[in-house]
Formats: sequence, C-alpha cells, structure tokens
Amino acid sequence: MKLKIKPYIKQQKDWPQTGHHIMAQYNDKEIVVYQSYRPEIGGFAVQHQYFGGAFSLNRMTWIKPNFLWMMYRNGWATKEGQETVLAIHLKRDAFERYLKQAVYSSYQSDLYTTREAWQDQVKHSEVRLQWDPDHDPYGAKLERRAIQLGIRGAEVKAYANDDIIEIEDITPFVKEQYQYVLNNDLEKLMVPEEHSFILTDDNLKRQLRLQ
Repeated sequence: MKLKIKPYIKQQKDWPQTGHHIMAQYNDKEIVVYQSYRPEIGGFAVQHQYFGGAFSLNRMTWIKPNFLWMMYRNGWATKEGQETVLAIHLKRDAFERYLKQAVYSSYQSDLYTTREAWQDQVKHSEVRLQWDPDHDPYGAKLERRAIQLGIRGAEVKAYANDDIIEIEDITPFVKEQYQYVLNNDLEKLMVPEEHSFILTDDNLKRQLRLQ
C-alpha cells in the first residue's frame, strides 16, 4: 500500500476542529481520493488501472478526499455495493480543474445572483460540490465540514481514463482498522495522513468557503 498512514489519535489533535477544509493526502503532483464499489467494478479498476467494465460513464460519480468521511459513507466497507474501497491517486491539476468548475448542489444566495442563475449553472456544469459534516471513526458528526465532488459528462470520462495516476485496493487495510473501531481501541487506529489542502487562488478559496 502506497498510502502514508499515521495514528488517528496523533492526527486528530492537529486537525482543524471547525470550518470548511479539504482534508487530504497530497503533494505537488497528486491527491488521494476515495471511492467504494461492488467488487465487480472495484476489481476491474484495480486490475486495469482505469474505470471501465460495469462502471457507468453516463452517471455522476462522487469522489471524497477525506478517508474518515468515506468510512462513514461505506460503513467501513460493510455496506452492500460498497465492499471494495479504492484509494485513487489523482493528478493534482485534475482535482483543481474539478474545483474550478464545481457548482454547489444547493442554492447559495451569497454566491449566485439568483436562484435561476444557480439552476442554470447546475444544469450546465459537469462538477457538483457538496459540503457535509465530517465524521469521527464511530460515525459521529463533527463541526468541521468535509467536501465531496460529483463528476459527470466529459469530466467523468477524463476522470475514468486520463486523470488517474494509480488505483489501490485498500479494502484489507480498512477491514483491519475497523476492528480497532469495533473494539473501542482508537489508540491503535491508523488512518491515512491528511492535511488541509492548500489553494493559492484566493477567488477559488472564497468560492469554496475554505478557511
């Protein structure tokens, strides 16, 4: 596994507790995002290093850079249809391209001139943005907000075939760490090392409400 991991307890003390943050593992070239699929889709992606086979290019696909938010969503790989957990090493410039196109899933009166203008942007945008409560390992809501991006159209085709550096199946790691959660032993819990994603574009930071 190429993911860098670190004790949850140590990281949790350093993570921001409130506000909008893109918590992720990243460097100058890539950012890791997570998705969960049924084995048929996940297995194809790992074997071929792109999304194909039963993966639909005609539907919106959602990516999440925050590991624990993904664990909340897939129940630590226990939910039906989400049994295979993928760590997707995505080109950083592709992720930033998505961010620049992203339109909020719900109307934001301070960002869009009218509700109709927002609806028009939603209709034509290929990237959707949602901020949701982040979650701790047990699934409890936190004050900090976590981002997820929905990708469709030409962008989902680029994502599936061109924007990915590497796809890892991290399901065994997820299942191993879930045992510590079940045993209430967070001192032993390891999670991917994550930091607040830094953007230099001030306008984009304001658009995304980043702290």
